[in-house]
Amino acid sequence: MKKIRPTIRDVANLAGVSHQTVSRVINDIEKVNPETREKVQKAIEQLGYHPSAIASSMALGVTHMLACISPNLTDYTFASIIEGAEVEARKQGYFLISSSSEDPDNFAELIDELIKRRRVDGLIVINPYADNRFEHTPVDFPVVFVGAYSRDTAISSVSLDDERVAYEAVQHLISLGHQKIAMITGPMKEDCSQDRCKGYAKALQKAGIEINKDWITEGDWTATSGQNGLQKLLEGEQIPSAIFAQNDRMAMGVIRAARDHNFTVPIDLSVIGIDDMPLSSYFDPPLTTLRQDMPGIGREATQILIDMIKKAGKPVRQIKISGELVIRQSTIKAR
Repeated sequence: MKKIRPTIRDVANLAGVSHQTVSRVINDIEKVNPETREKVQKAIEQLGYHPSAIASSMALGVTHMLACISPNLTDYTFASIIEGAEVEARKQGYFLISSSSEDPDNFAELIDELIKRRRVDGLIVINPYADNRFEHTPVDFPVVFVGAYSRDTAISSVSLDDERVAYEAVQHLISLGHQKIAMITGPMKEDCSQDRCKGYAKALQKAGIEINKDWITEGDWTATSGQNGLQKLLEGEQIPSAIFAQNDRMAMGVIRAARDHNFTVPIDLSVIGIDDMPLSSYFDPPLTTLRQDMPGIGREATQILIDMIKKAGKPVRQIKISGELVIRQSTIKAR
């Protein structure tokens, strides 16, 4: 098993101080109580923490190079965010390096490579909470999280307002008279899936509809998990009249599985998703969904990052982007 690298948060926890204090000790940019400084230095030595990559890069000056790290480079959502980020970077005279990392260890090595050798001026990290990659993200360096609202008050973020978007999706089904509304979630380890569950529950509770836990099943964002999700829901005692899939690909799987079970969408089952991916309007039937401007999220994140680079000490910004309801033929009034 590969040894996990200590992070600045590990140093802070061991020394009993904030990570901002550790950063001040590392960069020697503000006066720190001698006793506190000694605690931090001992923690750094004890853990074998090496902050030199970041410190040396900051000392070398601006390179006009940024990096965007994603779990992968094939997912449509991630690719669209990167596309928007790249367009904005070029517009402002920066070059964007796109890279992927599927696990925390590889992510830590990639951070070292990008900051120390490539000398990027700032980082965009997509879906940092899908695993433990966020623990290896430097807080003493310009960073913007994308796709998840930052849990760290020291790190800026740009994300979809997932709770609100899910609420609007379910509210649309309720407005059509649906009472039996099921949900297929994304991976529940991800913040956005949890927030979309909150929006689902909020919409049902506001309408006075009891939440049926048997009508909530977990997917993994793929169309196959949408198929499997509907199969599981059909095995229950009651069949829902509508399904909220937390993304369009799972919604596509639901529609395919419904056809395989001789259900007609939307006559027997209304279906709504989130994303408005390019093929959504070509589904059979065309999919009702909540559109999120993924290139726009990438552009916004890049603007914030460059602003941080140009104006040191710029206040942290944590932005939630609204979605847009796009009504097509996959949802109709409940029978």
